[in-house]
Amino acid sequence: MARARAGDRDAYARLVARHGALAHRTAYLLGAGDDAEDVVQEAFVKAYRALGSFRDGAPFRPWLLRIVANETSNLHRSARRRRTLELRLAERDVDPVEPEHEAVAADARAALVAAVNAMPYRDRQVLACRYFLDLSEAETAQVLAWPRGSVKSRLSRALDRLRRALPTGLAREVTRD
Repeated sequence: MARARAGDRDAYARLVARHGALAHRTAYLLGAGDDAEDVVQEAFVKAYRALGSFRDGAPFRPWLLRIVANETSNLHRSARRRRTLELRLAERDVDPVEPEHEAVAADARAALVAAVNAMPYRDRQVLACRYFLDLSEAETAQVLAWPRGSVKSRLSRALDRLRRALPTGLAREVTRD
């Protein structure tokens, strides 16, 4: 590892060869499926770029597997966003929105934005991270510098407040899974 950090590409190639199968297995088991190879390749590229921040004496394997896990998470998040966008586009193509429905949707969006903007700052923060930015609980905790348990409890309370602030039909629609 020290030689790889010093810029020895052959040393890094040996690390890749030594940990490649484990990284691939990890990505696959975490849900990357057929994309596991791409996830692992991206993880090794990111690890190489971050060698300067690698802590001396720390084990390489857990550090690498954390990067693999993060890349697998990124894959799931981007796939979810693509599916959501594809569904929205498909809905528009199949069933053109009538002006009345469009007005109702605009009213619902306006009510949601107004309700969120009226909430306390910390509630807005946790809702924005989890639902508007689509961050995981762990990522939200990291971004907000809160313990993960605080993210869970504050998110639960924020959702309760949001449900109470919205009309019943919209509250059910916004908070369903």
